[in-house]
Amino acid sequence: MALKVVGTGLGRTGTKSLQSALNMLGLGPCHHMVEVFAHPESAGLWIEAAKGRPDWEAIFAGYQSVVDYPGAQFWRELTAYYPNAKVLHTVRDPDQWFDSTQATIFSPEGPARRPSSMTEFFNTFLGEFGTHLHDRKYMTDYFRDHTRKVVETIPPERLLIYEVGQGWGPLCEFLGVTAPVTPFPSENSRAEFIARRQSGGPRPPSH
Repeated sequence: MALKVVGTGLGRTGTKSLQSALNMLGLGPCHHMVEVFAHPESAGLWIEAAKGRPDWEAIFAGYQSVVDYPGAQFWRELTAYYPNAKVLHTVRDPDQWFDSTQATIFSPEGPARRPSSMTEFFNTFLGEFGTHLHDRKYMTDYFRDHTRKVVETIPPERLLIYEVGQGWGPLCEFLGVTAPVTPFPSENSRAEFIARRQSGGPRPPSH
């Protein structure tokens, strides 16, 4: 099954809400980082992709769309491999994005930072940041540069720059689908992420 939507936005740009929205619009199942937690056996496929040996058909078997990490790390490869897929690029204020990452996915207590059997998998996208993970200027510059590269690479008719706070309107118009009458989903807020981490799950398996 070829992907119909490729999300190029970085984690903590509303990607969990967008995953649910795409599922509601009939463009799911949508792949998101949580899918790797649910199917840890798939982590090896992503590690192979990072080594230049991707098997996208195996990774996305049964999926119609992808958002969030680790897919966002491979946005160039995925948008080229699936040339008919529409491209959704989620954005937010860069400083707010940085603050959110520091409290969640890039926190020392976050799942990506704790030694576990998933460490090599997490390094497929964390490695690009090197020692700058907590450097505000470096990370916000990276965030802006990532958007610039996507805009320069993807034809405008194929691309939507999107903030989840915009709701159904621009998303459904871009995708050519009817907007649901139900509210746009709002999931995985910073508070929810931290509460889930403190409660002990869901987490990647550890040694």
